[in-house]
Amino acid sequence: MVQSTARSKRTPVPSDRRRSLPSVDALLRSEAGRRATARFGRPLLKASLTESLRAARAAAARGREPPEADAILANAVERTAREWAGVSEALNATGVLLHTGLGRAPLAGAAVRAVSRVAAGYSDLEVDRSTGSRGRRTARAERMVCALTGAPDAICVNNNAAGLLLSLAALATRREVLVSRGELIEIGGEFRLPEIMAASGAKLVEVGTTNRTRATDYRRAVTAKTGLILKVHPSNYRVVGFTNTVAPQELSKITAAAGIPLVFDVGSGLLERYPGVPRDEPSVREALREGADLVCFSGDKLLGGPQAGIVAGRADLVATLRRHPIARAVRLDKMTLAALEATLRLYASGRRDEIPLWSALGASVRALRTRAAALAERLPGAFVERGDGAFGGGALPGHPVASVLVVVPTERPEETAASLRTGRPAVFCRTGDGVVAFDLRTVAPGDDARLARAVEHALGAR
Repeated sequence: MVQSTARSKRTPVPSDRRRSLPSVDALLRSEAGRRATARFGRPLLKASLTESLRAARAAAARGREPPEADAILANAVERTAREWAGVSEALNATGVLLHTGLGRAPLAGAAVRAVSRVAAGYSDLEVDRSTGSRGRRTARAERMVCALTGAPDAICVNNNAAGLLLSLAALATRREVLVSRGELIEIGGEFRLPEIMAASGAKLVEVGTTNRTRATDYRRAVTAKTGLILKVHPSNYRVVGFTNTVAPQELSKITAAAGIPLVFDVGSGLLERYPGVPRDEPSVREALREGADLVCFSGDKLLGGPQAGIVAGRADLVATLRRHPIARAVRLDKMTLAALEATLRLYASGRRDEIPLWSALGASVRALRTRAAALAERLPGAFVERGDGAFGGGALPGHPVASVLVVVPTERPEETAASLRTGRPAVFCRTGDGVVAFDLRTVAPGDDARLARAVEHALGAR
């Protein structure tokens, strides 16, 4: 009898908190759920609700009190709104000119208008208007590249990695490719040159050492199995100190003697030598003049255009690339092509200063200081100081760009920066000890007032 009484007084096991959570369908049927469905569509909202409920169930399984249904729905609506908005406009006040996370080079107005024209309707993308027959979509851009660089021929693809992949696959599949150990680069997203080479079917042969490679290293490595020599400009890092690399002029003598091509990946896409760019950044025209048979480069770095890859050089080699099946897989779409053509036309007509990258680089520190002083007057406690920006985007590492900062004191800099990032427009800035800072070299002068309003709003929300 005593034992029976003891059993009856046991503490009841608490019910599973997860059982109190609503279902996805119940949330969708609610009044707020129906309004959100009308705005965003059922598939996106349902996917967000599933994620929010999964997180709530996981928290409840760990003993946490589950959120109310309204909170779960609000979280899902916020998540859906971010995804529904798609890629959004941002103001870059970081001082990094070619910020990969923010889309690298902003397009010139002429390029934006060109994209709008071809996107709105039909275009003569692959038609020769004089004959009415089918043409090659990239022919106009390629002729401009040749005129601007002195290359006999060129091919345009969707990024520089694609251009390099195509070159290796077309010219060196199942053959050896000699590369200096100091040039085995890794680009963004843990994407490494040896992996590109493996995907192309070429066999990597490393020569020299990390810091010093000599012409004799290449000569000793050349065999009957060698398909080409690849030189890669390390555009996203610098090797300093006890170093040595082999110049294209010397490499071209080795490749000419062996009857193989020299491919030079210059990376950043500097067409020719311009003021303000350090001497250690190779230009496409120089690389061709110094003996490279093919030169690969990007469209959205120092060229200041859209994401694209361009391979320029010997006509017979470019023709081989053009016939390869990979060329079709990496071709440009009509909107990118329109932007690239418009950017190249600005170079050809002597209007390079209309390209935002070059206009930003050309802004004087004095002009930046005047703009910064006007902005600082609108923000409580703000002050102006000299600072350094950067090229970014895997271009010219270690070369600072003199600039001017507007520095704003705040008790919670990281929270203020987060508020700026999630605003409209999104603003990206620097943070420091008790401050947020805005570098005006990467902000277009016409956006100063919008930047001021965004910062005022973020500070007022704190």
